[in-house]
Amino acid sequence: MSRINIGAKPYIMPLPVLMLSAYDAKEEPCAMLAVWGGISHEKEISITVAAQRHTLKGILAKGAFIVSMADVEHEAACDYLGITPGSRVEDKFAKTGFHTTKSEFVDAPLIDELPFAVECRVKSYDPETWRLVGEIVNVSLDERILGEDGKVSFDKFHPLAFDWMNKIYLSLGEKVGQAYHDGMALR
Repeated sequence: MSRINIGAKPYIMPLPVLMLSAYDAKEEPCAMLAVWGGISHEKEISITVAAQRHTLKGILAKGAFIVSMADVEHEAACDYLGITPGSRVEDKFAKTGFHTTKSEFVDAPLIDELPFAVECRVKSYDPETWRLVGEIVNVSLDERILGEDGKVSFDKFHPLAFDWMNKIYLSLGEKVGQAYHDGMALR
């Protein structure tokens, strides 16, 4: 095998495409796309969010936010929320065509069109490292993405992944093996 070294880069493949939503100072829904994040503990999520982000201001003011998984069906709207600064475009969220419902668990809006949502309370934010940490309070799933067994079905749910190196979105979903099982053949 031949390898090349490319230096220290923020590359891990693929990255989840996360949509953060909150209420802004006017109590209007706002949202942004984030790709540097993931579960950091059993009931904790950590995400990198630049200090100047409009959505972050709402998150910190309310002490709550929702992380929805972006999906293939809403890729363009999610990308728009990532590339358009809310501080410069007043009706940014409305332009996506997304609708919201207030969470029962935290003071933040669920994006109705995105069927997988992690509802969080702010645990901490470090303005130097831009690390936002949330306590997971609830996970809500739209029934339309559930299989007959009540679990998420990737035949029905098509989450996006982000390839940082090539700046492209990918669709996830093909089953290639069974976790906690296939490796048993090597024992």
